[in-house]
Amino acid sequence: MRKTRAWQRMLSGRRLDLLDPTPVDIEIEDIAHGLAFVARWNGQTKGDYPYSVAEHSLLVEEIFGRIVPETPVKWRLAALLHDAPEYVIGDMISPVKAAVGPDYEELDRRLAVAVHLRFGLPAQVPKTVKAQIKRADRVSAWLEATQIAGFDVAEADRFFGKPRPALIEGLSIHLRPPVEVRADYTARHAALMARM
Repeated sequence: MRKTRAWQRMLSGRRLDLLDPTPVDIEIEDIAHGLAFVARWNGQTKGDYPYSVAEHSLLVEEIFGRIVPETPVKWRLAALLHDAPEYVIGDMISPVKAAVGPDYEELDRRLAVAVHLRFGLPAQVPKTVKAQIKRADRVSAWLEATQIAGFDVAEADRFFGKPRPALIEGLSIHLRPPVEVRADYTARHAALMARM
């Protein structure tokens, strides 16, 4: 009997084993490309382009910087990479993740560890930092929900929590071609890596 293939060939030429990912098979260009083409909200957003996970990740990193302005740059990088595994496993909405259960979480965890190690982060982000990134993620989800996903403010407040005005001041959702988002994601990653 043939073994089921559990790897994916990346555009960089790397062969990423989804069940046993290694840092050597992780390239930022593959992550940026994949995330720029993965739609948040299962594509159920207003506009001419899908709102990508790459765009969301840029916003989360910016919000995280507002939540913890004096944080070390490595945690800003962790915030930018918080959804990096989705470049190969896609973005599942929370109800689907809950239905799939712990197998999805374990796959996500393994990929995150490989990504973190590849870029000089600890395999596991400290719980306090992870909670701050999750908070930024929820603020981003609130902005997305109210600006492009059809939620009214009361509904977004109920599901994602009402954000402090200072955290969202001047922020708006941008829908752009994937090639632009990919370039900005890669550039932001390079800028953060240069400061580490």
